[in-house]
Amino acid sequence: MKNGTPIRKWLAIYTRPRWEKKVNHLLIEKGLESYCPLNKVRRKWSDRYKIVEEPLFKSYVFVKVSDEDRTNVRMTEGAINFVYWDGKPAIVKEKEIIAIRKFLNEYENVEARPVKLKVDQRVRITAGTLMDKEGKVVDIKHKTVKVAIDSLGYILVATIDRTKLTSAQPK
Repeated sequence: MKNGTPIRKWLAIYTRPRWEKKVNHLLIEKGLESYCPLNKVRRKWSDRYKIVEEPLFKSYVFVKVSDEDRTNVRMTEGAINFVYWDGKPAIVKEKEIIAIRKFLNEYENVEARPVKLKVDQRVRITAGTLMDKEGKVVDIKHKTVKVAIDSLGYILVATIDRTKLTSAQPK
């Protein structure tokens, strides 16, 4: 709690299939801050084309809640449970929500793909003290990746959370 106000964090909710918009609407009706990223997609009907909004992340909705509101969220029709990471609800950073909103405002027909990492792949570190450094994947564990960073004539090997890596173009 901060100054008597509960701390609210963005959490991801897993929903029933094709219930993302409905769950988002129900959460907003409950007075909760909710976000279902919608992608504008051009669809063809037999007689015309139409722009429709589809959820970017299938079966996921984001909600900004305090610990006290989590039960209320879980009791929402269509909401299955929170997405968990290390036994706790996965927290999504505010800046990531802002980046998704900004990206979807600028582009249509967006596709969300998970980053697949392989040994010997070139990667760029996106956060932390080694941010913007490039290296080569040496080993992959469940949630961490060992990256060899070649600089100053030495090879530094760092174990980095895989969410802080992105693919890099080979030199």
